[in-house]
Parts: sequence; C-alpha cells; structure tokens
Amino acid sequence: MSGWNVIVIGGGHAGLEAAWAAAKFARTALLVGNPATVGRMPCNPAVGGPGKSQLVFEVQALGGLMGRLADETAIHTRVLNASKGPAVQSLRVQNERDAYAERAQDVILGHPEINVVRGEAADLEADGQGGWWVVTTDGRRLHARSVVVAAGTFMRGVTWYGRHSRAEGRQGEPPSRFLSAPLARAGHVLKRYKTGTPPRVRADSVRFADLLEIPADPQPRGFTARPGPRAAESPTWQTQTTPETHALIQANLHESPMYAGDIEGLGPRYCPSIEDKVVRFAHHDRHLLFVEPDGTQTSEVYLQGFSSSLPPTLQDRLVRTLPGFEQAVIQRYAYAVEYDVVDSTELTLDLESRRLPGIYTAGQINGTSGYEEAAAQGLIAGTAAARRAAGLPAYPVSRETGYIGVLLDDLVFRGSDEPYRMMTSRVEHRLLVRQDNADERLTPLGHQLGLVDDATLREVEGKYGRVAAGVAALQRQRLHGQPAEQYLRRPECTLDDLEALGVTLPPLSAAEREAVEIRVKYAGYIERAQRQLGSESRARGLSLADVDYTAVAALSNEAREKLGRARPLTVEQAARVPGVRHADISSLLVHLRRSSGELREA
Repeated sequence: MSGWNVIVIGGGHAGLEAAWAAAKFARTALLVGNPATVGRMPCNPAVGGPGKSQLVFEVQALGGLMGRLADETAIHTRVLNASKGPAVQSLRVQNERDAYAERAQDVILGHPEINVVRGEAADLEADGQGGWWVVTTDGRRLHARSVVVAAGTFMRGVTWYGRHSRAEGRQGEPPSRFLSAPLARAGHVLKRYKTGTPPRVRADSVRFADLLEIPADPQPRGFTARPGPRAAESPTWQTQTTPETHALIQANLHESPMYAGDIEGLGPRYCPSIEDKVVRFAHHDRHLLFVEPDGTQTSEVYLQGFSSSLPPTLQDRLVRTLPGFEQAVIQRYAYAVEYDVVDSTELTLDLESRRLPGIYTAGQINGTSGYEEAAAQGLIAGTAAARRAAGLPAYPVSRETGYIGVLLDDLVFRGSDEPYRMMTSRVEHRLLVRQDNADERLTPLGHQLGLVDDATLREVEGKYGRVAAGVAALQRQRLHGQPAEQYLRRPECTLDDLEALGVTLPPLSAAEREAVEIRVKYAGYIERAQRQLGSESRARGLSLADVDYTAVAALSNEAREKLGRARPLTVEQAARVPGVRHADISSLLVHLRRSSGELREA
C-alpha cells in the first residue's frame, strides 16, 4: 500500500496506542525497525503504580490497549495504598515480560487496518497539500495525511556502560539516527535527556529465602475488571542496599559517566540511579529495593531501584553486597541511555507540533518517563492524527478531565527540565478523578470520539445505573433510627455489615459495591472538592504581591524555591512556573484566604 491516513513511527507503548487508536477510523501504517521488538518492556515488567494506574484506567476507559495487555499477561497484582483513601489507591500489575510483547504483536500485527512497515525514518517532508511524506533510509517515500512520531529513547540514542558508550536506542537495538534533523530544521528545540535500567539477575543465583516476600493480593484486580488467570501466580520480594554498597559506589563515582561529565542529558528526579541516590541521600545507609520476576517462564529477576550506569565489573561487585544476592550472577547489565527530546511547550494539547501541522509526537520524545505516560500520549496523538486525516476537528482533553488532562496540560504549558513522571500529587482534584470512576468519566467521551463501541458504552451506563440504584436503596432504608446511608459513613462499616443487619441491596458486582461505598463514605469530601474546583477556576487573577512563601506550610519544597525565585504577581502566573503543581496553587489559595480574610484581586 502506497498511502495511508496516518503513519506512526515507533512500536513502543506510545506507538502501540497511537496505531491502535488511529486504526479505529483511519488506514494506519506502523513504521518500525524490527517488528519483533513491538511492545517490548525494556525496563520494569510491570504496569501501574501510584499516579500511573490512574492513567492506565483512563486509557482503558477511552478504548485503549495497555490495560487489556497488562491483565492478559498478569502474574502478580496488588492494590497499593489500600489502607488510604480512594484518591491515592493504585493498582500495580506485574507481567510476564515476553508474553506482554507477544500479545501486543498478535494484536497489532494481526489488525486488518494496520500495516506494519519495516524501516528507519530518515526525514519528514510536507507534500504542500497538508499531508506528509516519511522518507526512509533506503529511499522509500511513505505518504499520509498525519504522522505520529513515537521514537522513545531512540533519537540519536547512546547507551552508557561506565565510561564506554555506543550508539543504541536501547540495549542491542540501533538508534534513530536522522529523525532529529527535520524536527530541528523546523525550529523545534531539542534537549538531551537520560534514563536507565537496572541489571537483570539470574533467578537461580538468588537466595530468595533471605528476602522479604510480598504475596499478590488474594483476590486479583485488573484494569479491565477481568484479571488474567495467572494474576496471583508469583510473589515479588524486597531487599536493600547496605553500607558496603554505598561505600563501593562512593569510591568509584569516577567510573560513572554522569559524575565524570560524559553524559550531558538530564536524568529523572523521581527515579534516580543508585549512584545518584547514594550521593543525594548520603544520610541514608540503606535504600529499599524490589525484586520482581521478569516472568514465570524466564530465568531473570529485575532489581527495581538499582538503575545504574557503572561498569559491568563493578555492577557484579555491587549486586553481591545485597542481602540474598551474595552469589548473584548478572545476566544483563544495567545501562544508561541518552537521547533527544522535543520541547513539549511547542505542542498543542493534542500533541500536534505548532511548527509542523500534521506532525504529532508522543511518549518519551516529549520528555516523559514510563510506559503509562507514553501510552496515554499515544492514544491522544493517534486519535488526533486520525481525526485530522478525516477532516474532523481537534478534541483536546482538558486538565479537569483527569490524569491524562493533567499530563497534557503540564507538558504543554509548563514543559519539563527533566524526565516527567506522573504522580498523584500533581493532580489537584484527585478525589474527583479516581481510578475507580475512570470509565464513568471518560467512556462517554471515548464513544463520542469513535474509540469506544456502543456495547461498551451501554455496559458502563448500566454499571452506573446499578450503582445509583444501590445508593438510592441505602437512602430509603433506616437502621437504628438513621438512614442506612448515614450508617455506612462510619469508617469501620461496610456494605456486608449493613446486609448482615437486614439492609437489602439490588444485585451488584464487586466493582459496583465498591463504587457505592466510595460515593456514600466520601460524599462530603467529593462535594467539597467539586466546590473547590469551581472556586479555583475563578481565582486565577488573584494577587500574590508580598506573599512570604516560607509561611505557606503546605507548599512543596520545590514550589517554595521556584516561586521565591520567580516572584509571580498573580496566581495565574504562579500556576505557570515550572515545578509548581496545582496542589501548590491550592495551598496558596488557602493561605490567601487565611491571611487576608478575603481573596484579593490583582
């Protein structure tokens, strides 16, 4: 086929979602160097976690792919922060690493509307009529109305093992050598970022009896409400660094390309290398590490929290200082990778280049880290690219929509000076945009955009109709002289307790029962959050003149530092200062009310 509606460049998690979304209503090509690498999990073999599971639930609600792949290949599931409120509870799914990629390839390579094209993109040329040519290194010219660039860590990628480097996008795979040039030629500012991955250790060389075992939840959860049949098959484990580990790192910092000045790229603040942890947190003599299986059918375990760019021979010594790893054999060594990213402030909210209309970027090329952030961007960019190709208007997702909206807003209006990671603390109205209500919030939008079919929409509408009926049943019945709804608000009380006392409920699934409990128990907090959302939208022009940021106790340290330096005049200006989160803006508004008794207009 010589022409498509959309061409997606790259087969990682962003490229997968972009192709999957675009193919729902456009002829799509997926341009990859090697189809056998589509869907690989080059870092931790897991999906979800704090801030990230919310993204995956939203991707799933919008008709995306990641949640389905994660559930089908799950070998361990846990709800993190289960003892806390629903706003910060997060599902984490450990996956069979190889099976995840195999399943992704089955879905994408077998899709009737996706043509997988093998090749390396060398250039992007406008056709003069609103479309684009993607020129490959072997001279082919592939045409489409829209193009999604999801190049991951491959653009001029360089991997580092100690002071030695080689041109790679990731271990064993060639980089994208030429794709940076057309972006830079159009005026895009390119930056160098750095990320890394820990060593993989042979499982038969680890003394698991010396590790703390973390079992899977006895009742597995999933992103699709249908967790796979092996979702509780494997535990994970914990170990920790030792003073010997730290001393060995301190004595060999000159072997680190980052500390030796070889790497110019900026690394992640919230997922640092082990050498960075030891330097930045020198007052700690131990750091917690997670030992995660790469799968039940593989021979490797993944040492989460031990990312490093130190030389392989030193990695051998370091790993053997860890409890349970005294005889460890590293099967694949850790490495750092340095790569080009675009300045995300040069994009629109649907990730279209302001300089190259019709070119969209998604994933780590936009300065983010993580599979989940990449998938969310891929879905948005693929949908927008397909809508453009079909002559449909853009439909950008607003910040108030949820975690995906916050991700897009942060990237476009704030940008990043380090790899961006989604966290619950970035989401100011997280009680309103929980993982448990993602389908209620976003499935109607997915249906409107053409990403969700009629049957799925009816299923979600039926679910929340039953939830509403459950809440109404509690409002009608009384228990010990008070409405059953009010009785349920006691912290120790559950729906099971009410039913044992004679309260009757309509038939509800486990997910629907959870939704009823959340709506009733947190009704007051949810109403307050909705009022706050309304008031904050009116408070953007308020004055910050003479505010002492050291007196605003709830500000993050980063925000206090950045605001003190920038000295914004209004709340709106403060909201655009890089490093200032919306939770910090909420704290400023509370401070203004308390200090003056009223909100001051600028």
